[in-house]
This record gives sequence, structure tokens and C-alpha cells, in this order.
Amino acid sequence: MSAEARGLLLEMFHAAVAAAHPSTCLAPHLPPAPAKGRLLVLSAGKAAIAMASVAEAHYRAAGIGDRLTGMATAPHGYAAAFSGSRPEQLEILEGRHPTPDASSLAAAERALALARSAGPDDTVLVLLSGGASALWAAPAAGLELAEKTALTRGLLKSGADIHEMNAVRRHLSRIKGGRLRAAAAQADTFITLAISDVPGDDPETIGSGPTVPDPTTLADACKVIARRVERMSELGLPVPGGVYRALENPANETPKPGTGLFAGDRYQIIATPVAALEAAAALARSRGYDVESLGDQVTGEARDVAAAHATLARKARAAGRRLAIISGGELEVTVRNRAGRGGRSQEYALALAIELDGLSGVSALGADTDGIDGGEGRVEDPAGAVIGPDTLARARDRHADARNTLDNNDASTLFEALGDLVHTGPTHTNVNDFRVILVEPA
Repeated sequence: MSAEARGLLLEMFHAAVAAAHPSTCLAPHLPPAPAKGRLLVLSAGKAAIAMASVAEAHYRAAGIGDRLTGMATAPHGYAAAFSGSRPEQLEILEGRHPTPDASSLAAAERALALARSAGPDDTVLVLLSGGASALWAAPAAGLELAEKTALTRGLLKSGADIHEMNAVRRHLSRIKGGRLRAAAAQADTFITLAISDVPGDDPETIGSGPTVPDPTTLADACKVIARRVERMSELGLPVPGGVYRALENPANETPKPGTGLFAGDRYQIIATPVAALEAAAALARSRGYDVESLGDQVTGEARDVAAAHATLARKARAAGRRLAIISGGELEVTVRNRAGRGGRSQEYALALAIELDGLSGVSALGADTDGIDGGEGRVEDPAGAVIGPDTLARARDRHADARNTLDNNDASTLFEALGDLVHTGPTHTNVNDFRVILVEPA
């Protein structure tokens, strides 16, 4: 891969991330400083610290610092990795992502307690971003956190998509599916500003919808479990018994659309995957590329999507086009080797390299805009990987079998050896996956 191609791929990724960073997108949407009462800020997700920092600076400048309180919950390690000015008045908590831990439970309990403390004169401002589902974990009554964590891990490993995951999580929680809003029932002013990380930007899906009504039902959640239970058992991750008991309990049904509780609330999405894709597309056009955007709702098994995209790249190459093929959306990976290292973006990149089979003039990047792809959510995990016409040849030079590596879900090991991992650390935003294929004319 040429240095020019690699450089442009990385520039496009960074442009997509920058378009969705709270320092760019949050301040214009913050509500006016309330004339009375407290401003209670509850922030959660991979952008939580950055969003809280922008909000605190904004309201302190507005002269209501003495009435500002609240908290931000981010993944473990994000506070230390945050390079901006940290919030001073808003408490910072951390939890585990993608599966919750005891600190996630403590953070959720703290958020619920603060919400319950809100009175009629108080304004509650919730700042949401991708990752909030795991970071605010409050299992339904009678369900142990370990059981919920085991289920989350099993659903992820079995290839469940974000909509399936959230339909289940909302019904196994005391904070998701509108229940955070229910805890703050005494507050007359309730506002949610969200950075979307999901295809379609559905409010009930972002962070599992803690502040909005839930259109799904306990029966829907049970259907998800039924679809995934066999694969989970094959992976040695059976559905815990407490999950079935919780889903059979009518008390765990969520508030539905039309409930008066949500009347008058404001919910606004301030950054979207589509806007991030367009920022990258604008950069590609400025460098002389035509752009074919496949949109932000590309889903499916990573290797299947890679095969379809390779076909598009081959056609563009044969037609002599100078083209950037851009896409977003969360892909799925069916895990066959639990010991493998990698994530859906790296799996896509490796599968794409195999499908292209050294096709000259084609290079690509697959990365997660939060800066962490797969793994255990550690801050040192890679964001994704780049590939080029020489990827497979360089793998063979190292006696590595790319197909075998893909079949073992071990893309990180190969890309690490090739020096083709993309490392950014936490970006403090999250608008889902970003993929681009650059095609040069023959």
C-alpha cells in the first residue's frame, strides 16, 4: 500500500471522528441556563467525559456553576486517557464495557439516586453516547449482575445485533427503557442530548433508551433469546436461569409510547453516523475521488459484507473509476475461536483483503469511531486496521495464513505483525463503525 493511500485513509477516519466529537457538536444544542433550581447533568457512554466537560464549561461561563451538579460515567481508563480539561464539579465514574461489572452497577445506582432527587424546579440534562448500556447496569429485581453479564457476553459472541441486544437489556434493567426518566418523575424539565452510534438513530436504541418509552415487549426479548440460545450453548455460554425468570415477570415490562410521563420532554440527536460519513466523503472529494456512500445502516456478518464490498471495488477498478466507497453501520461476527484477538472492523478488513486477493490500486480501512475495536474494551486495544494490494503477500512472507487467521477470528495477531493496526486510543465519541475503500483507476 502506498504511503499516500494509507495517509488518506487515516485522514478520512479522523475527519469522521472529529465531526462527532463533543467539542465540535455539543455546545450549540445545550439548553439555556435555567432561571431557577438545579441543573442536574447525567452523562454516560464513550463520549461521557468530553460531553460533561463541554457542558460544565458552558454553564459555569453562564454563571450557574453553584447550581450545577451531576455525574459522568465512561469506560475504565477513559478518564486517564482524556486530554482535555476534566470536569471539576461533575463527578466522574467508570464502568466496564462491553460487559458491565460492579462499578457499572454502582454508577447506575448513583444515576438513579440523583434522578430521584430532582424536584419540580430542577432541570435534568442527560448526555448519552454509545456504550451507556453497559456503563449503567442496574439488573431487574431478582436478577444477579453476573447473570446479566453472562447473557450480554453470550449475545455478543453469538452475533446478536444492537437491536436484539437492546430489546433484551431494556427488559432486564431498572434504568433502561425509560426507567431513568421514571426515576426523575418529579422534574418538569427533562432534556436528553445524544450522540448516535446506531443505524437509524433510534432514541430507544441509543444507550438502550433510558429516557424514552420502549416500543418493544417482554415477548420480543424472549424471541431474541430463543433465536440465540442454541449458538450460545455451543459457545459454552448458556442463558442463565435468572434471565428467564426476569423475562417471565410482568413487572419488568417497560413504559410504552403514549405514557404521559414523557410529555413535554426534549430529545435531540446532536451527532450521527451519517454526518461523520459525509465529513469523510467531503475530504475524499477534495482529493479528486468520486464518492459512493453505502450509508450508515450496513449490517450483516463482517466477512459477508466484505465480499459484497470487494465486488463493488472490482467493478469500479474495471471501469477505470477513481472512487471512495464509504459505509457505516455495525457488523456482526460469529465467533468460532474464543481465544482469537480482533473485532468486527478488523474481521471486515481481513476478509476484504482475502476477497480482493491482491487487486492492485485498491486499499481500505475498517475502524470503530470510538477508537476501540473488539477485545475487552481496553484503552490500548486497536481501533481497526488498514489493508492494501500487498497485505496477503506480506502475510505470506511471514508464513501467516490469512484465511486460517480469519477462520480463527484472530485478525489482530496478523495485522499487528504487519504493522497495519490503527491505534488512536479512546476518541471520546462514538458514531459506530467507519469503513472506506479507495479505488484508483488502472
